[in-house]
Amino acid sequence: QAAPSLKDVVVTATRTSQPLTDALADVSLVDRETIERSGAQSLADVLVQLPGVEFTRNGGPAATTSLYLRGGETRHTLLLIDGVRVGSATMGTPTFSALPLAQIERIEILKGSASSLYGSDAIGGVIHVITRKGGGPAQLSADASIGSYGTREANASVSGQANALHYSLNLGTVSSDGFNSINNAANPYYNADEDGFRRQSATAQVSVDLAPDHELGAQAFYSRNSNDYDGYYYDAMWNPVAAYDFHAQTTVESYAAYAKNRFTANWTSLVRIGRSIDDSQDHDSPTTRSDFRTHQDQLVWQNDIRLPVGSLLLAAETLTQEIDSSATFTENKRTINSLLAGWTGNLGSHRLQLNVRNDHNSQFGTETTGSAAYGYQIDDAWRARLALSTGFKAPSFNDLYFPDDPALGGGNPNLKPESSFNREIGLNYETASTSVAFTLYRNDVDNLIAWAPVDPNNMWGDWLPYNIGKARLEGGTLSGKHRIGNLTLRASLDLQNPKDRETGNFLTHRARQHGSLGFDHVYGRLTW
Repeated sequence: QAAPSLKDVVVTATRTSQPLTDALADVSLVDRETIERSGAQSLADVLVQLPGVEFTRNGGPAATTSLYLRGGETRHTLLLIDGVRVGSATMGTPTFSALPLAQIERIEILKGSASSLYGSDAIGGVIHVITRKGGGPAQLSADASIGSYGTREANASVSGQANALHYSLNLGTVSSDGFNSINNAANPYYNADEDGFRRQSATAQVSVDLAPDHELGAQAFYSRNSNDYDGYYYDAMWNPVAAYDFHAQTTVESYAAYAKNRFTANWTSLVRIGRSIDDSQDHDSPTTRSDFRTHQDQLVWQNDIRLPVGSLLLAAETLTQEIDSSATFTENKRTINSLLAGWTGNLGSHRLQLNVRNDHNSQFGTETTGSAAYGYQIDDAWRARLALSTGFKAPSFNDLYFPDDPALGGGNPNLKPESSFNREIGLNYETASTSVAFTLYRNDVDNLIAWAPVDPNNMWGDWLPYNIGKARLEGGTLSGKHRIGNLTLRASLDLQNPKDRETGNFLTHRARQHGSLGFDHVYGRLTW
């Protein structure tokens, strides 16, 4: 049987390479070719075309972007860049708006609780961004574009291979003068200026094949967003002063070095040390600004062991999260030590995956999560699957320790982690020209962190975050793709009921139905 091509292989569903058609999880894959054909201008614009994904954005391309997998909260989605955990430990969310498409080789989207593989944050799923790598003959590429409102973009890259050395360097810049986002002069936030944005980005990869199946490498990612918006600032007593041209800047960085060694025919070891940075600065008056900076230092040792039946995954991780802020937090550092194990195997037409993980957090103790998935290959085209999994989300530093403010309230150090229990069933149909996937799911989330008044009878008093919420994320997803000659049709439909189990209300910013319909047609060298 022909080996699957790289574009048909995913890593995120098991933390090891496997054909997409073998995955027992609900996984979507976006490769470089798809990104280039899409005409999209941002990561969110690409992801929203996929089943199970919604997003909101508070302004232009560099503004705060919230992403919802299967109706879950933004903080319930884990972001990885080349396997390195990225995000803000104060907000507890990733910065999706800072990821430039020009630097991305492929994106793997894992939907459903994945804490048994990745620990905290993966209640709703994982977005794994893999940057562009080098190989083959040396090549140089560049592109540029212009648009309305003074929009301009330029990207350049060089990549290739020299004997055992693989290398890649990608640089990009994009900016727009924008327009006045508030054009009503009677609005107190009105400021007669243009509200534009700017982004500079770079990625680099280098690796050396020391010997067959022995690789040493390093990678770096850098992106800085600047975004202008109109607002109103206040004095120390919260008296309104004047409208002001606010300026927000976010920098996301990720660095890692790794060694991948196949020591025996049945044992492959991966050691990776990495650091990620999420730095947010908000100039919210002529004389003040707020700063929130997160460092995440990570060390991973993963072992993949081939057994007589299936394969075994054993890994140990340590993660240190540290924050630095213009606000004064009572605690600014925590350490998470983790052990995880998994087994994946095929027994005739039966496919199985089992995972368990233990995370010890220096702030609140230990969380153990697990998952079990089963698949049955009905025939060459049809495959059925079912899965159960648990997940958790650790409280953010803002949730726990945000300094008490007379207008905003403060943190609550007694918070417990949010937890989830996900179950799903799916049916897949796959041939050379057609693929269809149908998934039904229910994910119950408990101990949801929500803000509430300390005194329920005084809505104007202090507010604190509490573990008082419960949510049920349930629905169904149908997606498919069909190729007829040079024409490829694609469609998806999501029907969902993301609800607050206490009130019965629907969760904000999430639709009950959403879908997409599109096609690609190749005509000679032209694709449209």
